[in-house]
Amino acid sequence: MKASNLIASIQFKRLSKELPKDLEINSITQDTREITEGSLFVCITGALFDGHQFAQDAVEKGAVLLIAEKPIDVSVPVIYVANANRAMAIVADAFYDHPSQDFRIIGVTGTNGKTTITHLIDQIFRDHQEVTGVIGTMYRRIGNTTFETKNTTPDSLTLQKTFAEMRQKNVTTCAMEVSSHSLVQGRVWGTDFDIAVFTNLSQDHLEYHHTMEEYAHAKSLLFSQLGNIYNPEKPKYAILNMDDPVGRDFRKMTAAEVLTYGIEEAADFRANSIEITNHGTRFLLEFNGKEYPVHLQLAGKFNILNALGAIGAAYAAGLELETIISSLEGISGVRGRFELVKGPQDFAVVVDYAHTPDGLLNVLTTINEFKTGDVYCVVGCGGDRDKTKRPKMARIAMDYADHVIFTSDNPRTEDPNEILKDVVAELGSDESYLLEVDRRKAIELAVKKAQANDIILIAGKGHEDYQIIGTTKHHFDDVEEAKKAIETFYK
Repeated sequence: MKASNLIASIQFKRLSKELPKDLEINSITQDTREITEGSLFVCITGALFDGHQFAQDAVEKGAVLLIAEKPIDVSVPVIYVANANRAMAIVADAFYDHPSQDFRIIGVTGTNGKTTITHLIDQIFRDHQEVTGVIGTMYRRIGNTTFETKNTTPDSLTLQKTFAEMRQKNVTTCAMEVSSHSLVQGRVWGTDFDIAVFTNLSQDHLEYHHTMEEYAHAKSLLFSQLGNIYNPEKPKYAILNMDDPVGRDFRKMTAAEVLTYGIEEAADFRANSIEITNHGTRFLLEFNGKEYPVHLQLAGKFNILNALGAIGAAYAAGLELETIISSLEGISGVRGRFELVKGPQDFAVVVDYAHTPDGLLNVLTTINEFKTGDVYCVVGCGGDRDKTKRPKMARIAMDYADHVIFTSDNPRTEDPNEILKDVVAELGSDESYLLEVDRRKAIELAVKKAQANDIILIAGKGHEDYQIIGTTKHHFDDVEEAKKAIETFYK
């Protein structure tokens, strides 16, 4: 693409020198390792690195045009802008020819439930013979091909490139998780969302957002960015959880058409007559004065809310309610989300991603609704993250489980023993729990102690197949470790 055409949509800019008329841009990147001859390099100031420091290196590797916020001395033209992240989103959208406008994109945001809801939505549309895409915590997937992902929501360059690849593979619906970090940092600028789903808001990421008010504001950006025009060819919808006060408040944040869902509060899609067992959940779905029986293979009220959010999104997209329900009833689960570890043992082992106070409370509440024996909880807290939630996680574990083993999660650069001290700091001296810093040993300990009809919850990591110690990822999978322990102690 000609450089002059590519940068035309950046309205407020200053050029260090006139662009050659025949200057072609073959790729865009913010990573000098990805530069090829003819690249446009965007100097992004990040948390760890400042791209301006690598400007000369970028030119030496073949960059023919740079975007920057601060003065740099290089031989090629530089476009100076006030916000390089915004400029990167603009040129990425233009370079890939506005791909998000060519198919349906459903964004899901909230503290808990994003991964489950995106996968429920994905399966619904796959069952309707659509080619689908998924972007989120676990991976990026285009059709049946998966790719590793570094962040829940990729940067704007990676995102627009992914959308372009989805368009090439004839994807018609993409369900994607939209993190609060990505909304604040502008990673989804340039993405034309059609439907936005809000799950809930509970304490998480306060090391970044500092206050719950700032965290809520970050989530609200997805809904305020849905657009202010009513185009019947490409309508916009917000799907909001009425059981969460933040969800109720978000109705004021968007000009889009709103559909609501909930259990406790009045909503467009509402579940009642709920029956929960360890085999699944039954409820009646109320919508437009009618009732529809639903039998999910997923357990727990939180999964009812997840299902309702997916129902609202699929219905807004134009699918029939009966076929949506039929698809949901066929879904057995999502990796690392209330995942049952199968084996010969006479007790249950559940692996779940619950890593926030609210997430842990939801899972333990669900387990307590159908337990017939004791509940064991193996849980820890990640390092270099919000420290204020650590004692809250401990309190919930102690209140809702019969036996608690506190252990490491992803300690990162913190001392795992110091993390455990923070976790138990507010527990009473007369309260009984175990500390085992080695997560593998903690899981083995729970499996060794469990009796018939007990339930073990291994919380915090879910689908993750690694443990971050220092800055290094080591292979570690809770499901694998639980199976190994069962093989060892249950013969």
